[in-house]
Amino acid sequence: MWDKDRSWTLEAYRAHGGYEGLAKATTLTTDELVGAVKASGLRGRGGAGFPTGLKWSFLPAPDGGPRYLVVNADESEPGTCKDIPTLMANPHALIEGIAITSRAIGCDHAFVYLRGETAHVYRRLLAAVREAREAGLLDTGFGLDGAQSLSITAHAGAGAYICGEETALLDSLEGRRGHPRLKPPFPAVAGLYARPTVVNNVESICQVPGIFRHSPEWYASMGTERSSGHGLFSVSGHVRRPGQFEAPFGITMRELIDMAGGIREGHELKFWTPGGSSTPLFTADELDVPLDYESIVGAGSMLATRALQVFDDTVSVVRVVTRWVEFYQHESCGKCTPCREGTYWMRQILERLEAGRGLPGDVEKLESITDSIGGRSFCAFGDAAITPVRSGIARFRSEFEAGYTTAARELFPYAASSVVNDTVESAR
Repeated sequence: MWDKDRSWTLEAYRAHGGYEGLAKATTLTTDELVGAVKASGLRGRGGAGFPTGLKWSFLPAPDGGPRYLVVNADESEPGTCKDIPTLMANPHALIEGIAITSRAIGCDHAFVYLRGETAHVYRRLLAAVREAREAGLLDTGFGLDGAQSLSITAHAGAGAYICGEETALLDSLEGRRGHPRLKPPFPAVAGLYARPTVVNNVESICQVPGIFRHSPEWYASMGTERSSGHGLFSVSGHVRRPGQFEAPFGITMRELIDMAGGIREGHELKFWTPGGSSTPLFTADELDVPLDYESIVGAGSMLATRALQVFDDTVSVVRVVTRWVEFYQHESCGKCTPCREGTYWMRQILERLEAGRGLPGDVEKLESITDSIGGRSFCAFGDAAITPVRSGIARFRSEFEAGYTTAARELFPYAASSVVNDTVESAR
């Protein structure tokens, strides 16, 4: 829909098959809806890749009380940029997906938790919800008795990265400080307002309408055996045409870089991330690894949100990892000591190494700190923060050790890696 005129409007969406999936879904029972999503093989697109239909089935049997759907639109990890563009270009795909999902789980109130900084996206989402409601698309068929209308609340968060963690998001949505909760209980049992709750990513829910508009078999025919369907691959960095590429799972990074016009002229690929700043780095050796969940894990990284950041031979790994750790240190919620203190220590050491003022043993100290954080923090934030450090040292140890005597800016001048400078020079 991104190339359609006024693609964000209800008129444009319906002209291209919008809400046909919802119309078919109204003829199915809740068990049939959940079964169809299971059969499609749809996996969560927020990072973990957990089977979506299976997640829905974890809700306990109805007890007469409310249950909720919460859509995680708090996209904020460095390099990740698929959900916000989708909401800008095609918010009705999310609303149709919310309507089908709500029918499947017996919910009559859904929430979309959005980053508050994206005010333009927030306004567009509110307008789309209003269009759907006025068109009668949310009127009946929701709730445990199937006789309710659907309420969709778009909530603007305050810009905390930790709120991308589902339980911290729920606390924030309830008006508390965004801190992760102890699990169990899991949200499926005691989530929003201590009621059964499904928490899904924007892209996960946006995939649902296509499954019902076509068929589960149609969806499962794409991708690989265990990573079926298609998804958004966000290619950024040192390629000629960075952008969003919609493709089946199993495509390779080599193919995507070719689609993006290749590495910028006169340079070679140095390293890249398959799933954003929290995933282990890859190099040219992994360009032909299929981009599906199992293959990427088998190669030593994670597919996560498919934030494919490309860095060429002008880039200092130390500089990149330092910027990422600065982000994680700033965004640590502070609830647990390993993450709160460990990210601060890592930042101090990395900034020394970047400036060429490293102390003897700093690289080994970084490795020791990552060992003290990994698996010991309250949530997955700590593991995310240490991943680029561990991976960077494992792949490019000599560059980190060079920081004992030489600043990164001397080894890799800033201007050399700047895409802006290249653009200005080309214009001249």
